Amino acid sequence: MTGNGKHIMRHHFIKILPVLGFFCLPVLAEDLDPVVDLSGQWRFEIGNCKNCESKKYNDSKWDELHVPGNWEDQGFPGYDGYAWYRTEFEISEKFSGATLYISLGICDDVDRVYVNGHFLNGSGSFPPSYETAWDRKRLYMIPNTYLDFKGKNSLAVQIYDHEGEGGIVKGKIGIYSKKQPYHINLNLAGPWKFMPGDNPEWRNAEFPDGDWPSIMVPGKWEHYGYPNLDGFAWYRKSFVMPADKCDDRWILILGRIDDVDEVYFNGSRIGQTGEFPDRTDLFIKTAYGILRLYSIPRTLFRPGAENVIAVRVFDSGSEGGIYEGPVGLISRDMYLKKKRYIH
Repeated sequence: MTGNGKHIMRHHFIKILPVLGFFCLPVLAEDLDPVVDLSGQWRFEIGNCKNCESKKYNDSKWDELHVPGNWEDQGFPGYDGYAWYRTEFEISEKFSGATLYISLGICDDVDRVYVNGHFLNGSGSFPPSYETAWDRKRLYMIPNTYLDFKGKNSLAVQIYDHEGEGGIVKGKIGIYSKKQPYHINLNLAGPWKFMPGDNPEWRNAEFPDGDWPSIMVPGKWEHYGYPNLDGFAWYRKSFVMPADKCDDRWILILGRIDDVDEVYFNGSRIGQTGEFPDRTDLFIKTAYGILRLYSIPRTLFRPGAENVIAVRVFDSGSEGGIYEGPVGLISRDMYLKKKRYIH
């Protein structure tokens, strides 16, 4: 949901939105290039089953259905309830550094998607807290770490249909790469540590976050188990930078964040976009649609050791988080060459 759809009055805050924020979509169709066509015959089974998302699951006795298309017209008339789809695909190693998305068109009503056994994303809610998403286009980012660029990959989709047509019913089905204004030297999209709340100690590189749950970045946190979360939350990510690269000039790109963020690198603050609320200020100057770019001082790097990024985020209502990429490190030289594409 874009900024104009947020219900913020219950928090006693008023957002000041940039004009372009009202028209900013997470991923525009013209930004995507096709990589793998996934339309065609998939394995299919009605009902629910254990471990159906596993890459090793044996689906040889399942039926075959064409995707996209509703299951009622393919031999399962009148069926409402759970069902599973499975297929395999290969993807070239040349896309190992790209930002990749899977498009599943329209799924009726609720879906959960798995790649090689890893939960990817989903829309709507299964019973008993049923909520349909029959009219939403499914476009989910795939972390590169989930993919095998030298062999076969499994894709499993669990569907729940409440009534009427069911299944992966229509639209473009495939894997796409997103056109980016920058070449990402170190891709940091994928699982990050995540914790709702606000604690100043969470900025510190040495803070023990091993028991924190993981969340997909980029992605709205409501899609990953936090449907009612408004207010503060923190993200943390560790990575190792080779010693011979630490003397270069690096910029951290964090895509777009809903609504306000403050960023720390190895415990030191490197930037902020938007303004956090305080007890005397009823206005939030949100930065919903702004691309986050933060220069990292070379003195902050730990050569050959773990470096920690900590991101403090405040969301004033509805959907929130680091919702759109790219996410990673880019060189200053690349930024200077491509900065005319920033919008």
